[in-house]
Parts: sequence; C-alpha cells; structure tokens
Amino acid sequence: MTLFHGLSAFPITPTDTQGRVDTTTLCHLLDRLAKAKVNSIGLLGSTGGYVYLTRTERQRAIKAAVDFLGGHTPIIVGIGALRTDEAQNLARDARDGGADGLLLAPVSYAPLTQEEVYQHFVAVAGATDLPLCIYNNPGATHFTFSLALLERLSKITNIAAAKMPLPKDDAFESDLARLHQNTQDGFTIGYSGDWGCAAGLLAGASTWYSVVGGLFPVPTMKLAKAAQAGNVDEAQRIDSFFQPLWTLFKEFGSVRVVYAAVNILSLSDASPHLPILPLRPADQQRVAMAIQALDRLGPDE
Repeated sequence: MTLFHGLSAFPITPTDTQGRVDTTTLCHLLDRLAKAKVNSIGLLGSTGGYVYLTRTERQRAIKAAVDFLGGHTPIIVGIGALRTDEAQNLARDARDGGADGLLLAPVSYAPLTQEEVYQHFVAVAGATDLPLCIYNNPGATHFTFSLALLERLSKITNIAAAKMPLPKDDAFESDLARLHQNTQDGFTIGYSGDWGCAAGLLAGASTWYSVVGGLFPVPTMKLAKAAQAGNVDEAQRIDSFFQPLWTLFKEFGSVRVVYAAVNILSLSDASPHLPILPLRPADQQRVAMAIQALDRLGPDE
C-alpha cells in the first residue's frame, strides 16, 4: 500500500501566543486520528500553519508526533519555505525526525515560473530519499502546476504523488484520466477541498487530503471508506451530514472553521496564527450547529 493512499488527515498545530507548539494538545489530537485508523497524518500542512512556524517549532512538532505515534500511523510532513535551501533543510529535519514522507508547496513572494518551480522541487526532492508529494494549491500559493510540469516532476525518482485542487465542475474522471495519462506509472493523484473529495474517491482518486479528517476522523473515515468501495448511495448519505461544515468551509476557509470547532469541542483554546482572526461569535455558533449536524451521523453507523 502506497504512503499516499486513502484518508490523509491534517490536524491543526496548536501554539501559544508566542508561537510555541503545544505538544500535549497536539498529541491529544493525534491520538484521535490514530484511534480512528486514518491512513496517514499530514503534519504541518496548511491547516497545521507550517508557514507561520519557525524551523525550531516545526522540529518540535515533528519530534512530538513521531515519538507519540511510534510508527503506527505514517506521517507526511509539510516542508514548504520561501527559499530552496530552507526547504531542503526542512526536508532533512523531517527525515531526521522520523517522518515517512514529505509534502511540498511552492511558497513564494515573487511569482514563480514553471521552470523555477521545477528546479525547486528537483533540489528539495534530492535532499532526502523520502517520498515527496507535490502540493498544488493555487488558492494559497497563486501558482498552478501545468500538466507538462507535473509530467516532468513525476519522472523524478522520489516525487511520488500530487495533492490537487478540485477540478472545475467536479469533472474528476476526466481530470484523473488526463493526469494519469501524462504522469509516470505508480504516481498517485489525490485531492484537497473536503467538500468534493468523496466524489474524487468515487471517481478513482488515490487519496483524500483532509482538513475535516484532522478533527473529525471517525465520520470522515466512514465517508472515505464508502467512497473507496464505490458505494455511491452510502457516500452521498454520509456526505449529507457534512453539508453544514462544507458551507462554512467555502464561506470562511477551513482553517478558521476548524480552529473554532477545536475551541467549541474544548480540545484546545488555541487561536489561528495572526493576522488570521478567529470567527465572530455568531459564526462560531454556526460552527457549533454544524458539529451537531455531524453528530447526528451517530458513532455506530
């Protein structure tokens, strides 16, 4: 079974007001994921606030997660950074800390060209022998991987997967066919954008890179398993319980919603990294109602 397969759950990285990682709370969140038997954990992803953390705090989070999980759940670590040498160092930190794989987004200030991103990824992939997943997140990075660039990168030995944005008009089958036709055999394709990922799995995507799975792993695993089994009716039934959350994700962005949910569930009192602000009280109440809707799915279904 490839590392980049199934439900990859992305938790927040709770920190105090000085940006120091709260490892106790982090491990409590990880425990929920491990007990739900998610296929992998995406540590220091976008939801995990990797771009807001210092190298030291990233190392602290990796050590805490690896020590706590003890190899029972694979860990994919986000290593995005502005400079190539910084990303290479973060890749080595992840390797030395015991990570199983890497996730790399082309973080930038100046807009990057396709060739610049190609060279960046080749250099960072070459820093370790860990399998690396391309993070194509144009909404955050303002860079879109061309099909030609994905094809070139898929030929690099340890670049093994791509985390893709949802295709336009939910055209998953044609998107997957196009991507598989133009990338190397064994190169896996997964999606982020939680509200569309069950449809992606139903269409044959390998991976659901999930924000909601990082906080609600049990119902998210139910949805992922139904979709992977090709059970359309069951997947749609389970997905209906998630609809209030999907609405909020689209309106406010998943990071703000998940932090509000973490607070509501009394799992942490952490806030998003400034300048991102917490949701207003009225919107936090909407999050609470969405959680209640998800609770109606029931633990035994």
